[in-house]
Amino acid sequence: MPRVKTPRTTKPKVQNKVLHMPETGTNGNGLYSPANLESEIRIRAYELYEQRGYVDGQQDADWLAAEREVLERHSNHKHTA
Repeated sequence: MPRVKTPRTTKPKVQNKVLHMPETGTNGNGLYSPANLESEIRIRAYELYEQRGYVDGQQDADWLAAEREVLERHSNHKHTA
């Protein structure tokens, strides 16, 4: 006895969602959002890594130095604004 075919249901098409890095700047109230700060720190840490000739093993020091620089820059910006 042949099996009864059930109607095939189509799955809804999933759109490819592309995540974008947040723009640097303020979040509308004059304060920098944590995502913006983290993005700036990440970029600066990579610049430090580049300056050292892409030598591994210093990622923690690069991150801390970048974090210090970025937070200091934002602190100075806040006091002068």
